[in-house]
Amino acid sequence: MATASRAAAPAEADKDEPARPLAFPSPSVAVHPAAPGDVEDAAARRSTQYLRRRRCALCCCGCCVTTVVITALTVLVLAVTVFRVKHPRITMNSVTLAALSGAGPGGTLAANSTLAADVSIRNPNVASFRFSLSETEVYYEGRTVAVARVPAGRIGAHRTARVNVTVDLLADRLARAVDGAGLVMGREYEFTTYTEMSGTVRVLGVYRKELEIRMNCSVTVEVGGAASVLVSRHRDRDRAGVQSKGVSCVASVS
Repeated sequence: MATASRAAAPAEADKDEPARPLAFPSPSVAVHPAAPGDVEDAAARRSTQYLRRRRCALCCCGCCVTTVVITALTVLVLAVTVFRVKHPRITMNSVTLAALSGAGPGGTLAANSTLAADVSIRNPNVASFRFSLSETEVYYEGRTVAVARVPAGRIGAHRTARVNVTVDLLADRLARAVDGAGLVMGREYEFTTYTEMSGTVRVLGVYRKELEIRMNCSVTVEVGGAASVLVSRHRDRDRAGVQSKGVSCVASVS
């Protein structure tokens, strides 16, 4: 009995003691509910950053678009005004004809003659104009009496170049063209010339345009007569006086 009473005593004592918790919450991991003001501040900061990034992106896009538009307009204006390829202007300044040798039977000039043409080519472009080797043909009554070559060359921007074209009129061809006779003293002769010239204008080394220049000229010359003054000036009895009485030219560029 004594033993049973002693065993029951500790059990009753345990019932009287308060229950001990298994673990206490750690202060470091305690979760506190966020205040409503903090949530609003965080949302406002995120919204401000988003708006700032969006504003920067819009500014960059706007600057890029503006730069592209201004560049395109500038190129367009320059292409239409300054860099627009213009047609060169070609002008026949003078034509002279010198007949060499004395008079033949019936007052004819049986020797070769020389036709010299002074031509000016004006380049109105901002880039140089290069032209290749070309030819000048001389006709009398539809027959070819001479062919001359014009050497290749280059004309600078806004420059004018003078080209001298010398054509030898061979006596045999000229005689066949004038019914078997040479140039007759005191008569007028009308020659026509045709020149075709190919050239290139390259702007800024990028834009290139091919140009084709064609020029037809009508030259009226007189043998003897008033041109006999030239004979006394040269003091050469074997040189016949020849005078150019009129020159008219028509040029086209394509």
